[in-house]
Amino acid sequence: MFKRQSKSTASGLFSTLVMTVALGAAAEAGGGAETRSASAQQERQMAQHPYVGLWVTDDGRVRHELLANGRYDEARGNRQSAYRGRYEVTGSHIEYWDDTGFTADGDFVDANTLHHGGMILRRQ
Repeated sequence: MFKRQSKSTASGLFSTLVMTVALGAAAEAGGGAETRSASAQQERQMAQHPYVGLWVTDDGRVRHELLANGRYDEARGNRQSAYRGRYEVTGSHIEYWDDTGFTADGDFVDANTLHHGGMILRRQ
């Protein structure tokens, strides 16, 4: 389910956005070799994360692709990329922030099962 952001969540997102913009500006200014290196290292670590990959409901209607760069792409029925945004995993809990500002969350029950918004998705 999507929910409205609380002030503390919005504040945290703002801080993350400011940090992301600052890191991007530093990289564009030519002094960003270290920033690019840290970003590449983080992406390599995410690629090895056990939850990166495709998660699908049993009927195939909803498909979440968790990308190694911390982004996700959700397809619904025939609508490819119905929702896109970023995600973070803490332990077995996942938080989603779609590009329009809505938030959602879910929990990995085991290595092959994700409960999200009343749905059960399984690793493909």
